[in-house]
Amino acid sequence: MDEGAVPARVAAFREGYRRRHVGPRYSGVGHFAFTSLGSLGVIGFALGRLDGVRPLEWLTIPAVFVLGNLVEFLGHRGPMHHRRKGLGLLFQRHTEQHHRFFTHDALAYESSRDVKMVLFPPVLLLFFLGGIATPLGMLAWWLISPAVGWLFAASAVGYYLSYEWLHFCHHLPPGHPVARLPVMARLRRHHQAHHDPSLMGRYHFNITLPLGDWLFGTLWRPELPPGAEARPAPVETGKGT
Repeated sequence: MDEGAVPARVAAFREGYRRRHVGPRYSGVGHFAFTSLGSLGVIGFALGRLDGVRPLEWLTIPAVFVLGNLVEFLGHRGPMHHRRKGLGLLFQRHTEQHHRFFTHDALAYESSRDVKMVLFPPVLLLFFLGGIATPLGMLAWWLISPAVGWLFAASAVGYYLSYEWLHFCHHLPPGHPVARLPVMARLRRHHQAHHDPSLMGRYHFNITLPLGDWLFGTLWRPELPPGAEARPAPVETGKGT
């Protein structure tokens, strides 16, 4: 899947999106900094509260990352690609906007202002922290131990940040030094295939590591006969439930 000049259809959509949704005061650098520094601050605060962690309690970190990977997969395969009642904005932003702004043949952003179409809105970090990481961390603190509670909160926000950083890297220009790192190049190709309109509804729903794709059989095999694995999947754009 080679990338060349931005196709006319994509260029037209990008121009219209920027004109309607990216205000003159928006800063992609500020957006990235808020997500990164805000997340790192929460992680540092939570880890700073740890004291006398028992060996088994450290397993909270890999457990949260595996759980986060499956939630990422199911959320991406579900409401981000299929309109659900009450989650229409999620479908609109992802399928109707993100996948038209970035396609497999135009995966890279063109300026820092395009970061708005890559990262989650800044308010989502506050929602994630207040609505998910904090209450679940408090529940783990109460049911298991304070150390597990703090480790859960730090790991949950850490997974959120890894998702954002990796997704940002997937949309770097292909010649960028980070994008050319072997591991990043492989993950970028995985994400690039998902942005192919004929594949996006069925394959490669993980943004970070493709654990969920492996478990649920949604890894695309380009070596298989095109007629068996690469039929265009219908793209849902109409109204639904």
